[in-house]
Amino acid sequence: MASLYPSLEDMKVDQMCRAQIQNEFSAPAPPSYNPGTYNAGVQAQVGSEAHVYPALGDYMGLEFSETLIKENMPEYVHQVAIFQQSIPAGGTTMIAPISSQSLGLQKAQVTHGIRELLLCKDQNNKIGLRVKDINKGIFVCLVIENSPAALGGLRFGDQILQINGQDLAGYSTDKVHELLKKSPVNGIRIVVRDRPFERTITLHKDSVGSLGFQFKNGKIVAIVKESSAARNGVLTEHQLLEVDGQNVVGLKDKQIKEIMDKAGDIVTITVIPSFVYEHMVKKMAGSLIRNLMDHSIPIL
Repeated sequence: MASLYPSLEDMKVDQMCRAQIQNEFSAPAPPSYNPGTYNAGVQAQVGSEAHVYPALGDYMGLEFSETLIKENMPEYVHQVAIFQQSIPAGGTTMIAPISSQSLGLQKAQVTHGIRELLLCKDQNNKIGLRVKDINKGIFVCLVIENSPAALGGLRFGDQILQINGQDLAGYSTDKVHELLKKSPVNGIRIVVRDRPFERTITLHKDSVGSLGFQFKNGKIVAIVKESSAARNGVLTEHQLLEVDGQNVVGLKDKQIKEIMDKAGDIVTITVIPSFVYEHMVKKMAGSLIRNLMDHSIPIL
């Protein structure tokens, strides 16, 4: 027959369990994490005293003031500022720089939209423009510096849809040049689609000033792993056309690199597939492009 009273061994086990439960509920609760008090990953405070991470003064005797950091590590402070600007309100770190930070993006501005220009001829009875027919369309392949075409805002890769109301679909290069030659001196109406083959990519320089890609004769030939170029979708077999909106077609690689080096930490490049570019400049001498192309810096 089972005993109605607990044994001495059962009573001891019960006392131990009760003591353990009492200790767990009487111990102070661990501090809860408050994301609103997170401070640069160093001193995330909870409440008024507790620290998720030790303060610098408590860790190996290190203590830095904000003034000391700014005076001795200005580059670090600048990079932290850029990093903080790239964190949206939700708190998720972006893998790419925010495009709106780039003044070069505003200068490049590929809309693929349609606009109408009103041009005139210069003292030599020329517009300063050369075109190339591609897939039954007419595309700008040369804009001469300080010419009416340059002053009117035409750019390499623009597609010309109409000249004085005449559709150009199916026209040859020679036929368009002849049409421009016979146009009146003033009031030449040109309808243009903004650079349909091109796109812009905003990149971020790393600690050594690199954007993360290599190019030869203006053609992108390699992408650096885990770089800004890799994260932002830069592709090989593409030709560099602009850096922060400045045309670099025909320039030597050394000159293009100098333009990139002088740019800020955030740079916007404009590219086009290499096979399209090579078709556009196929019958033009490199010296012609290099010496006559409008390479001026866009002004907003």
